[in-house]
Amino acid sequence: QARARGLSILDTTCPFVYDIHDEAGSALARGEHLVFVGDPAHREVIGYTHDLDPASYHVLMTVAEAARVDWSRYPKVRIFYQTTLNADDFEELARHIEARVPAARRADTICYATKQNQEAAHELGRDPEVDLILVIGGKRSANTRHLWEICARYKPAHLIQGAPDLRPEWFEGVSTVGLTAGASTPDYVVDEVDAALAALARPVGSPA
Repeated sequence: QARARGLSILDTTCPFVYDIHDEAGSALARGEHLVFVGDPAHREVIGYTHDLDPASYHVLMTVAEAARVDWSRYPKVRIFYQTTLNADDFEELARHIEARVPAARRADTICYATKQNQEAAHELGRDPEVDLILVIGGKRSANTRHLWEICARYKPAHLIQGAPDLRPEWFEGVSTVGLTAGASTPDYVVDEVDAALAALARPVGSPA
């Protein structure tokens, strides 16, 4: 409809999401059964499966779910990950499928920005000088939530949407705070949190 009106169109759809659609179509053409590892209620997963025959795919999150599938019906399987997942968390699930379908293959579908952010979160969590970590981003974002889950494995961590969410009591006895943010978190929001932390760290009455 936009083209019919002569409007210019800028498509900002993530290329990783396009790649999964394309690769899923190619896999189906090769006779492969599709497995999407991800949240069936997530918009990304819904987008991949909305136009597919329900018999051509499964959406799985746990080994228990995979154990209920009769894999003997599928001689070839292609495994896709929701792009914002931490793939390490689902290694057991992928191996379960591969053990039952020797011809199962994984597609590399984790967003590179997500991978880099997750690796950085691990490094931040392991840093002995960091006492507490703040993860900045949307609380309904799978990407940001996974970052928080990684950080929380190591030390106290809070998921915030911006500076107004900060609570002074979090920082009692804390000397160093680690900051990380989701891939779609605007830089200005990170800067606002940084400035708010600096203000909290200044003694009362000291110059800015």
